[in-house]
Amino acid sequence: MSVLKNRAVLRWLVPVTAGVAVIGGGAAVGTFAAGADPALPPRTAAQLLEDLRTSRLDGLSGTVVQRADLGLPPIAELAGKAGGNELASLVSGTHTLRVWYAGPDRQRLALVDTLGERDVLRNGRDVWTWSSRDNAASHRTLPAEGKDLDTAPATPADAADRALAAIDPSTAVTVGRSATVAGRSVYELVLTPRDRDSLVHQVRIALDAKEHVPLRFEVLADGADEPAFEVAFTQVDFRTPDADQFRFNPPPGVKVTEESAGDGHGPAGKRPAGRGEDRPDVRTVGTGWTTVLVAKIDAAGGAAGAKPGEATGPDAEALSKVLGGLQRVSGDWGSGRLLSGKLFSVLLTDDGRVLAGLVTPERLYQAAKG
Repeated sequence: MSVLKNRAVLRWLVPVTAGVAVIGGGAAVGTFAAGADPALPPRTAAQLLEDLRTSRLDGLSGTVVQRADLGLPPIAELAGKAGGNELASLVSGTHTLRVWYAGPDRQRLALVDTLGERDVLRNGRDVWTWSSRDNAASHRTLPAEGKDLDTAPATPADAADRALAAIDPSTAVTVGRSATVAGRSVYELVLTPRDRDSLVHQVRIALDAKEHVPLRFEVLADGADEPAFEVAFTQVDFRTPDADQFRFNPPPGVKVTEESAGDGHGPAGKRPAGRGEDRPDVRTVGTGWTTVLVAKIDAAGGAAGAKPGEATGPDAEALSKVLGGLQRVSGDWGSGRLLSGKLFSVLLTDDGRVLAGLVTPERLYQAAKG
Protein backbone atom coordinates (compact mmCIF):
# COMPACT_ATOMS: atom_id res chain seq x y z
CA MET A 1 0.00 0.00 0.00
CA SER A 2 1.41 3.38 -1.01
CA VAL A 3 2.47 5.45 2.02
CA LEU A 4 1.50 8.74 0.41
CA LYS A 5 -1.83 7.53 -0.99
CA ASN A 6 -3.19 5.93 2.17
CA ARG A 7 -4.80 8.53 4.41
CA ALA A 8 -4.71 6.31 7.51
CA VAL A 9 -0.94 5.95 7.21
CA LEU A 10 -0.50 9.66 6.63
CA ARG A 11 -2.53 10.60 9.69
CA TRP A 12 -0.69 8.12 11.85
CA LEU A 13 2.77 8.99 10.64
CA VAL A 14 3.43 12.30 12.55
CA PRO A 15 1.80 15.01 14.58
CA VAL A 16 1.65 18.30 12.72
CA THR A 17 1.68 21.73 14.29
CA ALA A 18 -0.98 24.26 13.44
CA GLY A 19 1.56 26.20 11.43
CA VAL A 20 2.61 23.24 9.27
CA ALA A 21 -1.07 22.55 8.55
CA VAL A 22 -1.38 25.72 6.50
CA ILE A 23 1.52 24.91 4.17
CA GLY A 24 0.44 25.18 0.55
CA GLY A 25 2.00 25.75 -2.83
CA GLY A 26 5.06 23.81 -3.81
CA ALA A 27 8.67 23.24 -4.69
CA ALA A 28 11.01 23.11 -7.63
CA VAL A 29 12.98 19.85 -7.52
CA GLY A 30 16.73 20.25 -7.89
CA THR A 31 19.28 17.58 -8.80
CA PHE A 32 21.92 17.20 -6.11
CA ALA A 33 24.18 14.38 -4.91
CA ALA A 34 23.58 12.72 -1.55
CA GLY A 35 25.66 13.35 1.54
CA ALA A 36 29.12 12.01 2.27
CA ASP A 37 28.08 8.68 3.79
CA PRO A 38 29.84 6.09 1.58
CA ALA A 39 27.37 3.40 2.61
CA LEU A 40 24.60 5.08 0.59
CA PRO A 41 24.77 5.53 -3.16
CA PRO A 42 24.01 9.06 -4.41
CA ARG A 43 20.31 9.87 -5.04
CA THR A 44 18.85 13.00 -6.56
CA ALA A 45 15.95 14.86 -4.98
CA ALA A 46 13.68 13.69 -7.81
CA GLN A 47 14.68 10.06 -7.20
CA LEU A 48 14.02 10.34 -3.47
CA LEU A 49 10.61 11.88 -4.10
CA GLU A 50 9.76 9.00 -6.42
CA ASP A 51 10.98 6.52 -3.78
CA LEU A 52 8.65 8.16 -1.27
CA ARG A 53 5.66 8.19 -3.62
CA THR A 54 6.01 4.53 -4.56
CA SER A 55 6.91 3.15 -1.12
CA ARG A 56 4.62 0.57 0.46
CA LEU A 57 3.90 0.16 4.16
CA ASP A 58 2.05 -2.92 5.39
CA GLY A 59 2.92 -2.52 9.06
CA LEU A 60 5.27 -1.06 11.63
CA SER A 61 5.75 -0.46 15.32
CA GLY A 62 8.12 1.78 17.15
CA THR A 63 8.91 4.53 19.62
CA VAL A 64 8.65 8.16 18.60
CA VAL A 65 9.96 11.22 20.40
CA GLN A 66 8.44 14.57 19.56
CA ARG A 67 9.93 17.92 20.58
CA ALA A 68 8.30 21.29 20.03
CA ASP A 69 9.65 24.70 20.99
CA LEU A 70 7.37 27.13 19.17
CA GLY A 71 7.81 30.06 21.54
CA LEU A 72 4.10 30.17 22.40
CA PRO A 73 2.09 30.79 25.60
CA PRO A 74 0.21 27.78 27.06
CA ILE A 75 -2.75 28.39 24.74
CA ALA A 76 -2.39 25.04 22.95
CA GLU A 77 -2.81 23.04 26.15
CA LEU A 78 -5.88 25.06 27.13
CA ALA A 79 -7.40 24.54 23.70
CA GLY A 80 -6.78 20.81 23.90
CA LYS A 81 -8.50 20.45 27.26
CA ALA A 82 -11.46 22.58 26.22
CA GLY A 83 -11.88 20.48 23.08
CA GLY A 84 -11.68 17.19 24.95
CA ASN A 85 -8.55 16.07 23.10
CA GLU A 86 -5.54 15.80 25.40
CA LEU A 87 -3.33 14.92 22.44
CA ALA A 88 -3.49 18.59 21.42
CA SER A 89 -0.82 19.17 24.09
CA LEU A 90 1.67 17.57 21.70
CA VAL A 91 2.36 21.00 20.18
CA SER A 92 4.60 21.92 23.13
CA GLY A 93 7.37 20.29 25.14
CA THR A 94 8.83 16.81 24.68
CA HIS A 95 6.70 13.69 24.41
CA THR A 96 7.29 9.97 23.95
CA LEU A 97 4.83 7.89 21.97
CA ARG A 98 4.51 4.24 21.02
CA VAL A 99 2.89 3.54 17.66
CA TRP A 100 1.60 0.41 15.95
CA TYR A 101 0.20 0.13 12.42
CA ALA A 102 -1.18 -2.92 10.62
CA GLY A 103 -3.25 -1.41 7.85
CA PRO A 104 -5.92 1.31 7.64
CA ASP A 105 -8.26 -0.46 10.07
CA ARG A 106 -5.71 -1.43 12.73
CA GLN A 107 -3.91 1.45 14.41
CA ARG A 108 -2.75 2.26 17.90
CA LEU A 109 -1.06 5.21 19.59
CA ALA A 110 0.11 5.39 23.21
CA LEU A 111 1.26 8.67 24.73
CA VAL A 112 3.44 8.01 27.79
CA ASP A 113 4.29 10.70 30.33
CA THR A 114 4.94 11.09 34.06
CA LEU A 115 1.21 11.13 34.79
CA GLY A 116 0.46 7.83 33.09
CA GLU A 117 -0.50 6.56 29.66
CA ARG A 118 -3.16 7.62 27.18
CA ASP A 119 -4.08 5.24 24.36
CA VAL A 120 -6.09 5.51 21.16
CA LEU A 121 -6.82 2.24 19.35
CA ARG A 122 -8.68 1.34 16.19
CA ASN A 123 -9.56 -2.30 15.50
CA GLY A 124 -11.87 -2.56 12.50
CA ARG A 125 -14.80 -0.24 13.18
CA ASP A 126 -14.16 -0.10 16.95
CA VAL A 127 -12.29 2.91 18.33
CA TRP A 128 -11.20 3.05 21.97
CA THR A 129 -9.52 5.77 24.02
CA TRP A 130 -8.15 5.07 27.49
CA SER A 131 -6.46 7.06 30.26
CA SER A 132 -4.53 5.15 32.93
CA ARG A 133 -4.54 8.19 35.22
CA ASP A 134 -8.36 8.38 35.28
CA ASN A 135 -8.89 4.64 34.67
CA ALA A 136 -11.55 5.74 32.19
CA ALA A 137 -12.22 4.64 28.62
CA SER A 138 -14.53 5.61 25.78
CA HIS A 139 -15.73 3.54 22.86
CA ARG A 140 -17.39 4.36 19.58
CA THR A 141 -18.21 2.44 16.42
CA LEU A 142 -17.18 3.96 13.13
CA PRO A 143 -19.74 4.14 10.31
CA ALA A 144 -19.82 1.36 7.72
CA GLU A 145 -17.70 3.33 5.26
CA GLY A 146 -14.84 2.95 7.76
CA LYS A 147 -13.63 6.53 8.02
CA ASP A 148 -9.97 6.91 9.01
CA LEU A 149 -9.08 8.11 12.47
CA ASP A 150 -8.57 11.86 12.73
CA THR A 151 -7.83 12.04 16.44
CA ALA A 152 -4.55 10.18 16.78
CA PRO A 153 -1.36 11.76 15.47
CA ALA A 154 1.94 9.82 15.45
CA THR A 155 5.21 9.83 13.18
CA PRO A 156 6.88 11.71 10.11
CA ALA A 157 4.72 10.92 6.95
CA ASP A 158 1.61 13.05 7.49
CA ALA A 159 3.86 16.05 8.04
CA ALA A 160 5.96 14.97 5.05
CA ASP A 161 2.83 14.64 2.91
CA ARG A 162 1.70 18.17 3.78
CA ALA A 163 5.15 19.62 3.20
CA LEU A 164 5.52 17.78 -0.11
CA ALA A 165 2.27 19.35 -1.23
CA ALA A 166 4.74 22.21 -1.64
CA ILE A 167 6.12 21.21 -5.03
CA ASP A 168 6.33 24.26 -7.32
CA PRO A 169 8.77 27.16 -7.72
CA SER A 170 7.98 28.55 -4.23
CA THR A 171 10.39 26.02 -2.67
CA ALA A 172 13.81 24.61 -3.45
CA VAL A 173 14.12 20.86 -2.82
CA THR A 174 17.63 19.50 -2.36
CA VAL A 175 19.33 16.47 -0.84
CA GLY A 176 20.97 16.95 2.54
CA ARG A 177 23.48 14.79 4.35
CA SER A 178 22.88 11.11 4.88
CA ALA A 179 22.61 10.06 8.51
CA THR A 180 21.42 7.38 10.92
CA VAL A 181 17.98 7.50 12.60
CA ALA A 182 16.77 4.75 14.94
CA GLY A 183 19.77 2.67 13.89
CA ARG A 184 18.86 2.84 10.19
CA SER A 185 20.57 4.65 7.31
CA VAL A 186 18.59 7.56 5.91
CA TYR A 187 18.70 10.07 3.10
CA GLU A 188 17.60 13.63 3.84
CA LEU A 189 15.31 15.77 1.69
CA VAL A 190 15.57 19.51 2.42
CA LEU A 191 12.75 21.91 1.53
CA THR A 192 13.69 25.61 1.61
CA PRO A 193 11.04 28.32 1.04
CA ARG A 194 12.15 31.03 -1.37
CA ASP A 195 9.81 33.73 0.02
CA ARG A 196 11.54 35.60 2.84
CA ASP A 197 8.22 36.48 4.45
CA SER A 198 7.92 32.84 5.54
CA LEU A 199 9.07 32.10 9.10
CA VAL A 200 10.09 28.60 8.01
CA HIS A 201 13.79 28.38 7.16
CA GLN A 202 13.85 24.70 6.20
CA VAL A 203 11.90 21.46 6.43
CA ARG A 204 14.07 18.35 6.65
CA ILE A 205 12.68 14.87 5.98
CA ALA A 206 14.84 11.81 6.72
CA LEU A 207 13.87 8.82 4.53
CA ASP A 208 14.75 5.24 5.37
CA ALA A 209 17.25 4.17 2.71
CA LYS A 210 15.60 0.77 2.26
CA GLU A 211 11.90 1.19 3.08
CA HIS A 212 11.67 4.83 1.84
CA VAL A 213 9.46 5.73 4.83
CA PRO A 214 10.07 9.03 6.72
CA LEU A 215 11.82 8.35 10.03
CA ARG A 216 12.37 11.96 11.07
CA PHE A 217 10.69 15.28 10.30
CA GLU A 218 12.16 18.63 11.36
CA VAL A 219 11.05 22.22 10.88
CA LEU A 220 13.65 24.97 11.44
CA ALA A 221 12.59 28.55 12.04
CA ASP A 222 14.26 31.42 10.22
CA GLY A 223 17.61 32.25 11.82
CA ALA A 224 17.68 29.11 14.01
CA ASP A 225 20.12 26.19 14.01
CA GLU A 226 17.94 23.80 16.03
CA PRO A 227 14.46 22.56 15.01
CA ALA A 228 11.46 24.38 16.42
CA PHE A 229 9.50 21.18 15.76
CA GLU A 230 10.87 17.66 15.45
CA VAL A 231 9.37 14.19 15.47
CA ALA A 232 11.57 11.14 15.02
CA PHE A 233 11.66 7.42 15.58
CA THR A 234 14.12 6.29 18.23
CA GLN A 235 13.22 2.65 17.50
CA VAL A 236 11.29 1.18 14.54
CA ASP A 237 10.33 -2.30 13.37
CA PHE A 238 8.75 -2.78 9.92
CA ARG A 239 7.19 -6.14 10.74
CA THR A 240 3.38 -6.12 10.97
CA PRO A 241 2.31 -6.12 14.65
CA ASP A 242 0.24 -8.99 16.04
CA ALA A 243 -3.54 -8.57 16.06
CA ASP A 244 -3.53 -8.63 19.89
CA GLN A 245 -1.90 -5.17 19.91
CA PHE A 246 -5.16 -3.67 18.61
CA ARG A 247 -7.60 -5.37 21.00
CA PHE A 248 -8.64 -3.31 24.00
CA ASN A 249 -9.34 -5.20 27.21
CA PRO A 250 -10.74 -2.77 29.82
CA PRO A 251 -8.76 -3.00 33.09
CA PRO A 252 -10.65 -3.90 36.29
CA GLY A 253 -12.83 -1.07 37.55
CA VAL A 254 -12.49 1.05 34.43
CA LYS A 255 -15.36 3.42 33.63
CA VAL A 256 -16.41 2.96 30.00
CA THR A 257 -18.39 5.62 28.14
CA GLU A 258 -20.20 4.74 24.90
CA GLU A 259 -20.14 7.53 22.31
CA SER A 260 -22.05 8.03 19.09
CA ALA A 261 -20.13 7.27 15.90
CA GLY A 262 -19.68 10.92 14.91
CA ASP A 263 -16.13 11.64 13.89
CA GLY A 264 -14.41 11.71 17.25
CA HIS A 265 -13.78 15.44 17.44
CA GLY A 266 -16.35 16.48 19.96
CA PRO A 267 -18.97 15.35 22.47
CA ALA A 268 -21.46 12.76 21.29
CA GLY A 269 -24.19 14.21 19.16
CA LYS A 270 -22.28 17.42 18.41
CA ARG A 271 -20.66 17.99 15.06
CA PRO A 272 -17.52 20.11 15.13
CA ALA A 273 -16.93 23.01 12.79
CA GLY A 274 -15.91 21.94 9.30
CA ARG A 275 -12.46 22.44 7.92
CA GLY A 276 -11.64 25.86 6.57
CA GLU A 277 -11.69 24.81 2.93
CA ASP A 278 -15.29 23.57 3.31
CA ARG A 279 -16.68 26.79 4.80
CA PRO A 280 -17.68 29.93 2.86
CA ASP A 281 -16.63 32.22 5.76
CA VAL A 282 -13.02 31.02 5.70
CA ARG A 283 -10.69 32.06 2.88
CA THR A 284 -7.00 32.14 2.04
CA VAL A 285 -4.76 34.97 0.85
CA GLY A 286 -1.58 34.24 -1.09
CA THR A 287 -0.02 30.92 -2.05
CA GLY A 288 2.73 28.55 -1.03
CA TRP A 289 4.57 29.00 2.25
CA THR A 290 3.17 32.51 2.74
CA THR A 291 -0.50 31.51 2.52
CA VAL A 292 -2.61 33.34 5.11
CA LEU A 293 -5.83 31.83 6.44
CA VAL A 294 -8.55 34.40 7.14
CA ALA A 295 -11.69 33.53 9.13
CA LYS A 296 -14.41 35.14 11.17
CA ILE A 297 -14.09 34.57 14.93
CA ASP A 298 -17.34 32.57 15.12
CA ALA A 299 -16.28 30.40 12.16
CA ALA A 300 -12.95 29.66 13.81
CA GLY A 301 -14.50 28.30 16.97
CA GLY A 302 -15.55 31.39 18.95
CA ALA A 303 -19.11 31.81 20.16
CA ALA A 304 -21.50 33.93 18.13
CA GLY A 305 -21.79 37.34 19.72
CA ALA A 306 -18.54 37.05 21.65
CA LYS A 307 -16.07 39.87 21.31
CA PRO A 308 -12.68 39.17 19.72
CA GLY A 309 -10.32 37.72 22.30
CA GLU A 310 -13.24 36.85 24.60
CA ALA A 311 -13.75 33.12 25.28
CA THR A 312 -16.90 31.32 26.36
CA GLY A 313 -17.62 27.85 27.74
CA PRO A 314 -15.13 25.55 29.55
CA ASP A 315 -11.83 27.14 30.55
CA ALA A 316 -13.22 30.53 29.45
CA GLU A 317 -11.51 32.46 32.24
CA ALA A 318 -8.08 30.92 31.67
CA LEU A 319 -8.30 31.23 27.89
CA SER A 320 -9.49 34.83 28.11
CA LYS A 321 -6.51 35.61 30.36
CA VAL A 322 -4.10 34.18 27.79
CA LEU A 323 -5.74 36.01 24.88
CA GLY A 324 -5.99 39.22 26.88
CA GLY A 325 -2.26 39.10 27.52
CA LEU A 326 -1.36 39.09 23.82
CA GLN A 327 0.39 42.11 22.35
CA ARG A 328 -1.91 44.94 21.21
CA VAL A 329 -1.19 46.02 17.62
CA SER A 330 -2.73 48.51 15.19
CA GLY A 331 -2.22 50.01 11.74
CA ASP A 332 -4.05 51.11 8.62
CA TRP A 333 -5.68 47.67 8.60
CA GLY A 334 -7.32 48.27 12.01
CA SER A 335 -6.39 47.02 15.48
CA GLY A 336 -6.25 43.76 17.44
CA ARG A 337 -3.96 41.33 19.25
CA LEU A 338 -0.97 39.38 17.94
CA LEU A 339 0.22 35.86 18.81
CA SER A 340 3.73 35.45 17.45
CA GLY A 341 5.71 32.20 17.54
CA LYS A 342 8.88 30.91 15.94
CA LEU A 343 7.08 29.30 13.00
CA PHE A 344 3.79 31.14 12.64
CA SER A 345 1.83 34.26 13.54
CA VAL A 346 -1.85 34.72 14.44
CA LEU A 347 -3.71 38.05 14.37
CA LEU A 348 -7.07 38.53 16.14
CA THR A 349 -8.62 41.76 14.90
CA ASP A 350 -11.09 43.87 16.85
CA ASP A 351 -13.57 43.64 13.97
CA GLY A 352 -13.91 39.88 14.44
CA ARG A 353 -11.35 38.20 12.18
CA VAL A 354 -8.58 35.67 12.71
CA LEU A 355 -5.58 35.65 10.35
CA ALA A 356 -2.88 32.97 10.62
CA GLY A 357 0.07 31.69 8.63
CA LEU A 358 3.72 30.58 8.57
CA VAL A 359 4.54 34.23 8.02
CA THR A 360 5.82 37.41 9.62
CA PRO A 361 3.28 39.67 11.35
CA GLU A 362 3.82 42.19 8.54
CA ARG A 363 2.39 39.72 6.00
CA LEU A 364 -0.68 39.30 8.23
CA TYR A 365 -1.15 43.06 8.38
CA GLN A 366 -1.05 43.21 4.58
CA ALA A 367 -3.67 40.46 4.31
CA ALA A 368 -5.86 42.23 6.91
CA LYS A 369 -6.26 45.23 4.57
CA GLY A 370 -8.25 43.15 2.09
